[in-house]
Amino acid sequence: MHAGRRFTLREVLYWTRRDIVWFLLLAIVPTVLYEVVGWRWLTLPWVPIALIGTAVAFLTGFRNNACYDRLWEARQIYGAIVNSSRSWGIMVRDFVTARHAPAALPDGELQRIHARLIHRHIAWLHALRFQLRQPRAWEHLIKVYNREYRKWYTIDEVDSKLEDALQGLIAPEEQARVLALSNRATQLIAEASRDLRELLDRGLIEDFRHMELERLLVDLYTQQGKCERIKNFPYPKQYGTLNLMFTRLFINLVPFGMLNEFARMGDGFVWLTIPFSALVAWVFNMMERIGEASENPFEGGANDVPITAITRAIEIDMREMLGEKHIPKPLQPVNNILM
Repeated sequence: MHAGRRFTLREVLYWTRRDIVWFLLLAIVPTVLYEVVGWRWLTLPWVPIALIGTAVAFLTGFRNNACYDRLWEARQIYGAIVNSSRSWGIMVRDFVTARHAPAALPDGELQRIHARLIHRHIAWLHALRFQLRQPRAWEHLIKVYNREYRKWYTIDEVDSKLEDALQGLIAPEEQARVLALSNRATQLIAEASRDLRELLDRGLIEDFRHMELERLLVDLYTQQGKCERIKNFPYPKQYGTLNLMFTRLFINLVPFGMLNEFARMGDGFVWLTIPFSALVAWVFNMMERIGEASENPFEGGANDVPITAITRAIEIDMREMLGEKHIPKPLQPVNNILM
């Protein structure tokens, strides 16, 4: 997520500099052939090109709205995870008590139980973010311009391992058991449910409170499933592919229509085809890129939902609920990019 006031012109030009060079070449070649070589037949009437441009604008607007909906839904899901996580923290702290225990607990045992349940939830948050950052074949982070832009920021889930994030949060034997499975986040919630059942058997949770805590785990499963739906189901390619094809068709036709328009203005004006064609092509290409940048909100792009920072914020809240002293610092943007 970009955390500054806006993307700077330098950042935008750096991201699209290869496209700008290509658009200039697309305009230079027909302009030179028209003016220097004398191929006057290269011109095309502007009306059909404008009709294609209108259709492209409508399709691009539709795609961008759909991609924004995916991005905003992802942010809403993580907002729900924040709320449910805080609820889990206070419910664990206040529902799990020794009031109805058949025997007295050893000193500090209740606090250790609270810490175990809350730390496992923090481990679930880390496991979920690592799963959501795993690359998919249809994602765009592997493209050249996105790989180059990566020098502006880092992705923790790419540069580190889940094993390191789980250190000290769950017992070593539980960590080994969870890491051996495919969906680690799902299994951590299952471990939490098993723990609650054992606490119920020990008389540390009443039936009603046990049901409330289990209901919260089900809600966390629901939010995880929503994240997985967005992650594992791409924006429909029939829309994305056709929109990209039509945009490129329009961009390639623009110089030939511009030649016709500027040639009517008199000698010398035809050279204005080069900058204006490149400008129009750049605008339509940026519209296409905006949708692409919002299409997969968990892949780790500069415009994605900052799930790493949100996870750290939740971890801080929950550790403070436990009264711990060593609290991690909130993540700060790097070059205005917050991951």
